Amino acid sequence: RPTFTCGGVVSGESGFIGSEGFPGVYPPNSKCTWKITVPEGKVVVLSFRHLDLESDNLCRYDFVDIYSGHANGQRIGRFCGTVKPGALVSSSNKMLVQMTSDANTAGSGFIAKFSAAEPHERGDQYCGGRLEKPSGTFHTPNWPERDYPAGVTCSWHIVAPKNQVIELKFEKFDVERDNYCRYDYVAVFNGEEINDAKRIGKYCGDSPPAPILSEKNELLVQFLSDLSLTADGFIGHYKFRPKKLPTTTAPPTTTTVPATSIVKPTVALCQQKCKRSGTLESNYCSSNFVITGTVITAVTRAGSLHATISIINVYKEGNLAIQQAGKNMSAKILVMCKQCPLIRRGLNYIIMGQVEEDGRGKIFPNSFVMSFKTKNSKILNALKNKTC
Repeated sequence: RPTFTCGGVVSGESGFIGSEGFPGVYPPNSKCTWKITVPEGKVVVLSFRHLDLESDNLCRYDFVDIYSGHANGQRIGRFCGTVKPGALVSSSNKMLVQMTSDANTAGSGFIAKFSAAEPHERGDQYCGGRLEKPSGTFHTPNWPERDYPAGVTCSWHIVAPKNQVIELKFEKFDVERDNYCRYDYVAVFNGEEINDAKRIGKYCGDSPPAPILSEKNELLVQFLSDLSLTADGFIGHYKFRPKKLPTTTAPPTTTTVPATSIVKPTVALCQQKCKRSGTLESNYCSSNFVITGTVITAVTRAGSLHATISIINVYKEGNLAIQQAGKNMSAKILVMCKQCPLIRRGLNYIIMGQVEEDGRGKIFPNSFVMSFKTKNSKILNALKNKTC
Protein backbone atom coordinates (compact mmCIF):
# COMPACT_ATOMS: atom_id res chain seq x y z
CA ARG A 1 0.00 0.00 0.00
CA PRO A 2 1.47 3.40 -0.95
CA THR A 3 2.08 6.04 1.72
CA PHE A 4 0.08 9.21 1.08
CA THR A 5 1.38 12.62 2.11
CA CYS A 6 -0.22 16.06 2.20
CA GLY A 7 -0.52 17.01 -1.48
CA GLY A 8 2.04 16.71 -4.26
CA VAL A 9 2.71 16.97 -7.98
CA VAL A 10 1.78 13.87 -9.98
CA SER A 11 1.86 13.11 -13.71
CA GLY A 12 1.56 10.24 -16.16
CA GLU A 13 -1.18 8.20 -17.84
CA SER A 14 -2.69 7.13 -14.50
CA GLY A 15 -2.03 6.95 -10.77
CA PHE A 16 -3.50 7.32 -7.29
CA ILE A 17 -3.74 10.19 -4.82
CA GLY A 18 -5.00 9.95 -1.25
CA SER A 19 -5.43 11.98 1.92
CA GLU A 20 -2.49 12.21 4.33
CA GLY A 21 -2.11 8.98 6.32
CA PHE A 22 -4.93 7.13 4.46
CA PRO A 23 -6.52 4.79 5.55
CA GLY A 24 -5.83 6.28 9.00
CA VAL A 25 -7.68 9.37 10.22
CA TYR A 26 -6.57 12.51 8.35
CA PRO A 27 -5.01 15.32 10.47
CA PRO A 28 -7.00 18.39 11.61
CA ASN A 29 -6.44 21.98 10.43
CA SER A 30 -4.74 21.06 7.17
CA LYS A 31 -4.94 22.11 3.53
CA CYS A 32 -3.36 19.76 0.98
CA THR A 33 -3.08 20.39 -2.77
CA TRP A 34 -2.41 17.86 -5.54
CA LYS A 35 -1.53 19.03 -9.06
CA ILE A 36 -2.27 16.34 -11.64
CA THR A 37 -0.94 16.44 -15.21
CA VAL A 38 -1.61 13.87 -17.96
CA PRO A 39 -0.06 13.89 -21.48
CA GLU A 40 -0.80 16.84 -23.79
CA GLY A 41 -3.96 16.47 -25.84
CA LYS A 42 -5.68 14.30 -23.18
CA VAL A 43 -8.04 15.24 -20.32
CA VAL A 44 -7.88 14.16 -16.65
CA VAL A 45 -10.52 11.76 -15.30
CA LEU A 46 -10.69 11.44 -11.49
CA SER A 47 -12.62 8.57 -9.85
CA PHE A 48 -13.02 8.31 -6.06
CA ARG A 49 -12.49 4.78 -4.76
CA HIS A 50 -13.18 5.76 -1.13
CA LEU A 51 -14.54 8.94 0.52
CA ASP A 52 -15.03 9.52 4.26
CA LEU A 53 -14.92 13.16 5.40
CA GLU A 54 -16.96 14.96 8.06
CA SER A 55 -20.50 15.09 6.69
CA ASP A 56 -22.32 18.41 6.22
CA ASN A 57 -25.08 19.43 3.75
CA LEU A 58 -22.95 22.31 2.47
CA CYS A 59 -19.50 20.67 2.99
CA ARG A 60 -18.38 23.64 5.13
CA TYR A 61 -15.91 21.94 7.48
CA ASP A 62 -13.91 19.12 5.87
CA PHE A 63 -14.08 18.86 2.07
CA VAL A 64 -12.31 18.07 -1.21
CA ASP A 65 -12.43 20.67 -4.01
CA ILE A 66 -11.77 19.65 -7.63
CA TYR A 67 -10.66 22.26 -10.22
CA SER A 68 -10.12 22.07 -13.96
CA GLY A 69 -6.56 23.31 -14.62
CA HIS A 70 -3.85 24.26 -12.10
CA ALA A 71 -4.33 28.03 -11.68
CA ASN A 72 -7.61 30.00 -11.60
CA GLY A 73 -9.45 26.99 -13.02
CA GLN A 74 -13.18 26.42 -12.84
CA ARG A 75 -14.25 24.46 -9.77
CA ILE A 76 -15.92 21.24 -10.90
CA GLY A 77 -17.24 20.34 -7.46
CA ARG A 78 -16.87 20.14 -3.68
CA PHE A 79 -17.39 16.84 -1.85
CA CYS A 80 -17.60 15.51 1.72
CA GLY A 81 -19.38 12.78 3.71
CA THR A 82 -19.30 9.22 2.39
CA VAL A 83 -21.29 9.48 -0.87
CA LYS A 84 -18.79 9.19 -3.73
CA PRO A 85 -19.38 11.37 -6.82
CA GLY A 86 -19.21 9.99 -10.33
CA ALA A 87 -16.09 10.35 -12.48
CA LEU A 88 -14.94 13.99 -12.75
CA VAL A 89 -13.46 15.24 -16.01
CA SER A 90 -11.22 18.30 -16.54
CA SER A 91 -11.38 20.44 -19.68
CA SER A 92 -7.59 20.14 -20.24
CA ASN A 93 -4.67 17.88 -19.32
CA LYS A 94 -4.42 19.45 -15.84
CA MET A 95 -6.51 19.10 -12.69
CA LEU A 96 -6.09 20.46 -9.15
CA VAL A 97 -7.40 18.62 -6.07
CA GLN A 98 -7.44 20.39 -2.71
CA MET A 99 -8.51 18.88 0.63
CA THR A 100 -9.26 21.11 3.63
CA SER A 101 -9.96 19.98 7.21
CA ASP A 102 -11.00 21.94 10.32
CA ALA A 103 -10.22 21.33 14.00
CA ASN A 104 -13.10 18.96 14.70
CA THR A 105 -14.52 15.64 13.48
CA ALA A 106 -12.42 13.63 11.03
CA GLY A 107 -12.71 10.39 9.05
CA SER A 108 -10.44 8.13 7.02
CA GLY A 109 -10.22 10.63 4.14
CA PHE A 110 -10.16 9.63 0.49
CA ILE A 111 -8.35 7.70 -2.19
CA ALA A 112 -8.89 8.48 -5.89
CA LYS A 113 -7.53 7.24 -9.21
CA PHE A 114 -6.61 9.66 -11.99
CA SER A 115 -6.24 8.63 -15.62
CA ALA A 116 -5.84 10.19 -19.06
CA ALA A 117 -8.70 10.09 -21.56
CA GLU A 118 -9.42 11.37 -25.06
CA PRO A 119 -11.30 14.70 -25.07
CA HIS A 120 -14.61 15.01 -26.88
CA GLU A 121 -14.90 17.06 -30.05
CA ARG A 122 -14.70 20.76 -29.29
CA GLY A 123 -18.05 21.37 -31.01
CA ASP A 124 -19.79 18.87 -28.72
CA GLN A 125 -18.18 20.10 -25.55
CA TYR A 126 -18.55 23.84 -25.99
CA CYS A 127 -21.31 25.21 -23.75
CA GLY A 128 -21.91 27.80 -21.08
CA GLY A 129 -21.18 31.51 -21.11
CA ARG A 130 -22.47 34.87 -19.85
CA LEU A 131 -26.15 35.69 -20.49
CA GLU A 132 -27.15 39.37 -20.15
CA LYS A 133 -30.21 39.82 -22.40
CA PRO A 134 -33.57 40.43 -20.62
CA SER A 135 -34.71 36.92 -21.59
CA GLY A 136 -33.20 33.92 -23.29
CA THR A 137 -32.68 30.16 -23.45
CA PHE A 138 -29.77 27.78 -22.91
CA HIS A 139 -29.44 24.02 -23.34
CA THR A 140 -27.13 21.05 -23.08
CA PRO A 141 -24.70 20.31 -25.95
CA ASN A 142 -26.32 18.43 -28.89
CA TRP A 143 -29.86 19.49 -27.85
CA PRO A 144 -32.32 18.46 -29.26
CA GLU A 145 -30.81 16.16 -31.92
CA ARG A 146 -28.82 13.82 -29.66
CA ASP A 147 -28.05 13.00 -26.05
CA TYR A 148 -25.58 15.31 -24.31
CA PRO A 149 -21.97 13.97 -24.44
CA ALA A 150 -20.18 12.30 -21.54
CA GLY A 151 -17.47 14.15 -19.65
CA VAL A 152 -18.55 17.79 -19.96
CA THR A 153 -18.83 20.70 -17.54
CA CYS A 154 -20.84 23.79 -18.56
CA SER A 155 -21.51 26.97 -16.58
CA TRP A 156 -23.99 29.68 -17.57
CA HIS A 157 -23.66 32.97 -15.69
CA ILE A 158 -26.93 34.96 -15.93
CA VAL A 159 -26.59 38.66 -15.02
CA ALA A 160 -29.52 41.09 -14.68
CA PRO A 161 -29.42 44.85 -13.87
CA LYS A 162 -28.91 45.61 -10.16
CA ASN A 163 -32.59 46.37 -9.46
CA GLN A 164 -33.89 43.15 -11.04
CA VAL A 165 -34.03 39.44 -10.24
CA ILE A 166 -33.97 36.37 -12.51
CA GLU A 167 -36.73 33.82 -13.01
CA LEU A 168 -35.52 30.45 -14.32
CA LYS A 169 -37.69 27.63 -15.70
CA PHE A 170 -36.74 24.30 -17.28
CA GLU A 171 -39.09 23.29 -20.12
CA LYS A 172 -37.67 19.84 -20.89
CA PHE A 173 -35.41 17.99 -18.47
CA ASP A 174 -33.81 14.54 -18.70
CA VAL A 175 -30.52 13.99 -16.85
CA GLU A 176 -29.16 10.60 -15.66
CA ARG A 177 -31.14 9.66 -12.53
CA ASP A 178 -29.50 8.97 -9.16
CA ASN A 179 -30.88 9.44 -5.62
CA TYR A 180 -28.01 11.80 -4.77
CA CYS A 181 -27.44 13.22 -8.30
CA ARG A 182 -23.79 12.06 -8.06
CA TYR A 183 -23.09 11.37 -11.73
CA ASP A 184 -24.78 13.87 -14.05
CA TYR A 185 -26.54 16.90 -12.59
CA VAL A 186 -27.59 20.54 -12.88
CA ALA A 187 -26.76 22.79 -9.92
CA VAL A 188 -28.08 26.36 -9.55
CA PHE A 189 -26.40 28.98 -7.35
CA ASN A 190 -27.26 32.50 -6.20
CA GLY A 191 -24.41 34.77 -7.29
CA GLU A 192 -21.57 34.38 -9.77
CA GLU A 193 -19.60 31.44 -8.42
CA ILE A 194 -19.98 27.80 -7.49
CA ASN A 195 -20.47 28.33 -3.76
CA ASP A 196 -22.13 25.53 -1.79
CA ALA A 197 -23.52 27.94 0.80
CA LYS A 198 -25.43 29.71 -2.01
CA ARG A 199 -26.62 26.61 -3.82
CA ILE A 200 -30.36 26.73 -4.51
CA GLY A 201 -30.58 23.11 -5.64
CA LYS A 202 -29.00 20.14 -7.39
CA TYR A 203 -31.16 18.32 -9.94
CA CYS A 204 -31.23 15.14 -12.04
CA GLY A 205 -33.80 12.62 -13.32
CA ASP A 206 -36.62 13.35 -15.77
CA SER A 207 -38.81 15.80 -13.79
CA PRO A 208 -38.10 19.50 -14.39
CA PRO A 209 -37.24 21.45 -11.21
CA ALA A 210 -39.84 23.93 -9.98
CA PRO A 211 -39.35 27.52 -11.25
CA ILE A 212 -36.41 29.26 -9.54
CA LEU A 213 -36.22 32.93 -8.54
CA SER A 214 -32.82 34.47 -7.71
CA GLU A 215 -32.24 36.40 -4.48
CA LYS A 216 -30.34 39.18 -6.26
CA ASN A 217 -29.37 39.95 -9.86
CA GLU A 218 -27.09 36.96 -10.62
CA LEU A 219 -27.52 33.21 -11.07
CA LEU A 220 -24.98 30.54 -11.98
CA VAL A 221 -26.20 27.32 -13.62
CA GLN A 222 -23.71 24.44 -13.72
CA PHE A 223 -24.18 21.21 -15.73
CA LEU A 224 -21.84 18.26 -15.24
CA SER A 225 -21.82 14.82 -16.91
CA ASP A 226 -19.48 11.95 -16.03
CA LEU A 227 -18.06 9.32 -18.38
CA SER A 228 -20.91 6.79 -18.25
CA LEU A 229 -24.63 7.05 -19.10
CA THR A 230 -26.03 10.13 -20.83
CA ALA A 231 -29.60 11.29 -21.58
CA ASP A 232 -31.63 13.79 -23.64
CA GLY A 233 -30.51 16.79 -21.59
CA PHE A 234 -32.49 19.97 -20.99
CA ILE A 235 -33.54 23.37 -22.26
CA GLY A 236 -33.98 26.25 -19.82
CA HIS A 237 -35.59 29.67 -20.18
CA TYR A 238 -34.83 32.73 -18.08
CA LYS A 239 -36.23 36.27 -17.86
CA PHE A 240 -35.52 39.34 -15.76
CA ARG A 241 -38.18 40.63 -13.36
CA PRO A 242 -38.40 43.81 -11.25
CA LYS A 243 -37.38 43.24 -7.64
CA LYS A 244 -40.51 43.40 -5.48
CA LEU A 245 -40.33 46.11 -2.85
CA PRO A 246 -41.46 45.10 0.66
CA THR A 247 -44.95 46.35 1.44
CA THR A 248 -46.44 47.16 4.84
CA THR A 249 -50.05 46.74 3.71
CA ALA A 250 -49.90 43.03 3.04
CA PRO A 251 -52.20 41.01 5.33
CA PRO A 252 -50.47 38.67 7.76
CA THR A 253 -49.98 35.20 6.32
CA THR A 254 -51.27 32.16 8.16
CA THR A 255 -49.49 28.85 8.33
CA THR A 256 -50.36 25.34 9.41
CA VAL A 257 -46.75 24.59 10.43
CA PRO A 258 -46.61 23.67 14.16
CA ALA A 259 -45.47 26.64 16.23
CA THR A 260 -42.47 24.68 17.49
CA SER A 261 -40.99 24.40 14.00
CA ILE A 262 -40.60 28.17 13.55
CA VAL A 263 -39.20 29.06 16.99
CA LYS A 264 -35.74 30.67 16.92
CA PRO A 265 -33.02 29.65 19.46
CA THR A 266 -33.78 32.63 21.73
CA VAL A 267 -32.31 33.17 25.19
CA ALA A 268 -35.79 32.67 26.66
CA LEU A 269 -36.18 29.32 24.90
CA CYS A 270 -32.82 28.08 26.11
CA GLN A 271 -33.41 29.20 29.69
CA GLN A 272 -36.35 26.84 30.02
CA LYS A 273 -35.93 23.87 32.30
CA CYS A 274 -34.69 20.93 30.27
CA LYS A 275 -37.75 18.78 30.78
CA ARG A 276 -39.83 16.75 28.38
CA SER A 277 -43.51 16.28 29.04
CA GLY A 278 -45.87 13.47 28.12
CA THR A 279 -45.22 9.78 27.56
CA LEU A 280 -43.21 7.92 24.95
CA GLU A 281 -46.53 7.17 23.21
CA SER A 282 -47.86 10.77 23.20
CA ASN A 283 -44.52 12.12 21.99
CA TYR A 284 -44.39 9.45 19.28
CA CYS A 285 -47.72 10.63 17.89
CA SER A 286 -46.94 14.37 18.08
CA SER A 287 -43.47 14.12 16.50
CA ASN A 288 -42.72 14.48 12.78
CA PHE A 289 -40.04 11.77 12.97
CA VAL A 290 -38.87 9.01 15.33
CA ILE A 291 -35.47 7.33 14.95
CA THR A 292 -32.86 5.50 16.99
CA GLY A 293 -29.21 6.12 16.25
CA THR A 294 -25.64 6.92 17.26
CA VAL A 295 -24.29 10.49 17.37
CA ILE A 296 -21.27 10.51 15.00
CA THR A 297 -20.62 14.27 14.76
CA ALA A 298 -21.63 17.08 17.13
CA VAL A 299 -20.53 20.66 16.47
CA THR A 300 -21.70 23.74 18.43
CA ARG A 301 -22.58 26.91 16.50
CA ALA A 302 -24.37 30.05 17.76
CA GLY A 303 -25.69 28.27 20.85
CA SER A 304 -27.15 25.33 18.90
CA LEU A 305 -25.75 21.85 18.31
CA HIS A 306 -25.45 20.49 14.76
CA ALA A 307 -25.28 16.69 14.89
CA THR A 308 -25.10 13.82 12.41
CA ILE A 309 -26.88 10.63 13.53
CA SER A 310 -25.92 7.21 12.19
CA ILE A 311 -29.33 5.54 12.10
CA ILE A 312 -29.99 2.24 13.86
CA ASN A 313 -33.70 2.15 12.98
CA VAL A 314 -36.39 4.43 11.52
CA TYR A 315 -39.83 4.15 13.13
CA LYS A 316 -41.43 7.30 11.71
CA GLU A 317 -39.71 9.02 8.79
CA GLY A 318 -41.99 11.99 8.03
CA ASN A 319 -40.10 14.55 5.94
CA LEU A 320 -36.74 13.80 7.57
CA ALA A 321 -33.98 13.73 4.93
CA ILE A 322 -32.15 10.42 5.28
CA GLN A 323 -28.84 9.93 3.45
CA GLN A 324 -27.68 6.45 2.51
CA ALA A 325 -24.24 5.18 1.52
CA GLY A 326 -24.30 1.41 1.03
CA LYS A 327 -26.11 0.00 4.07
CA ASN A 328 -25.26 3.01 6.27
CA MET A 329 -28.00 5.58 6.81
CA SER A 330 -27.60 8.97 8.49
CA ALA A 331 -29.61 12.13 9.20
CA LYS A 332 -28.86 15.72 10.26
CA ILE A 333 -30.24 16.95 13.58
CA LEU A 334 -30.27 20.52 14.95
CA VAL A 335 -30.51 20.71 18.76
CA MET A 336 -31.78 24.28 19.21
CA CYS A 337 -30.25 24.71 22.70
CA LYS A 338 -26.94 22.81 22.87
CA GLN A 339 -27.37 21.70 26.51
CA CYS A 340 -31.04 20.78 26.27
CA PRO A 341 -31.53 17.93 25.63
CA LEU A 342 -27.86 17.00 26.04
CA ILE A 343 -26.55 14.48 23.52
CA ARG A 344 -22.96 13.26 23.27
CA ARG A 345 -20.89 11.82 20.45
CA GLY A 346 -20.62 8.04 20.39
CA LEU A 347 -23.80 7.38 22.41
CA ASN A 348 -27.11 5.85 21.25
CA TYR A 349 -30.43 7.68 21.56
CA ILE A 350 -34.13 7.54 20.77
CA ILE A 351 -34.81 10.89 19.05
CA MET A 352 -38.23 12.39 18.30
CA GLY A 353 -38.72 15.88 16.86
CA GLN A 354 -39.92 18.20 14.13
CA VAL A 355 -38.48 18.68 10.61
CA GLU A 356 -37.27 21.87 8.92
CA GLU A 357 -38.05 22.66 5.26
CA ASP A 358 -34.57 21.42 4.25
CA GLY A 359 -35.31 17.99 5.77
CA ARG A 360 -33.15 18.44 8.87
CA GLY A 361 -34.51 17.27 12.23
CA LYS A 362 -35.12 19.96 14.85
CA ILE A 363 -34.95 19.28 18.59
CA PHE A 364 -36.33 21.62 21.29
CA PRO A 365 -35.88 21.52 25.09
CA ASN A 366 -39.22 19.70 25.43
CA SER A 367 -38.54 17.22 22.60
CA PHE A 368 -38.41 13.53 23.51
CA VAL A 369 -34.79 12.31 23.54
CA MET A 370 -33.56 9.43 25.73
CA SER A 371 -30.74 6.90 25.81
CA PHE A 372 -31.50 3.92 23.60
CA LYS A 373 -31.29 0.39 24.93
CA THR A 374 -32.06 -2.75 22.91
CA LYS A 375 -35.10 -3.46 25.11
CA ASN A 376 -36.70 -0.18 23.88
CA SER A 377 -37.08 -1.67 20.37
CA LYS A 378 -40.09 -3.75 21.45
CA ILE A 379 -42.05 -0.67 22.64
CA LEU A 380 -41.11 1.35 19.53
CA ASN A 381 -42.15 -1.47 17.19
CA ALA A 382 -45.50 -1.65 19.00
CA LEU A 383 -46.00 2.11 18.58
CA LYS A 384 -45.02 1.89 14.91
CA ASN A 385 -47.83 -0.60 14.30
CA LYS A 386 -50.39 1.37 16.31
CA THR A 387 -52.48 4.22 14.85
CA CYS A 388 -52.06 7.49 16.73
